[in-house]
Amino acid sequence: MSIKVAVLQSGDQIIAEMKEIVSEDKPIAYLFNQPHKIVLNNQIVLSESKDQSSVEVTLAKWILISDEDDVPVSVNQVVTLVEPVASIKKMYEEKINGSDY
Repeated sequence: MSIKVAVLQSGDQIIAEMKEIVSEDKPIAYLFNQPHKIVLNNQIVLSESKDQSSVEVTLAKWILISDEDDVPVSVNQVVTLVEPVASIKKMYEEKINGSDY
């Protein structure tokens, strides 16, 4: 398993440890382990020279009403999988390992 960010058909961005579920040599689903939704909060900082923007990121458990750690997601629900930036990956690892800040 490796940590990836999945962009879903719904537009949600989910970070999780992921692996492919394969049937007859074709991927049919992805198994998301401890999935968290990436929530982006845009902030605009005004300065005398020009506008600058920054993004605040928070991670929230993806499916709040379940205690399951492994969630299968059909391949047709996933638009793309990408590597997370280092800071988001570190935030996720700290959260799932119990050193949440």
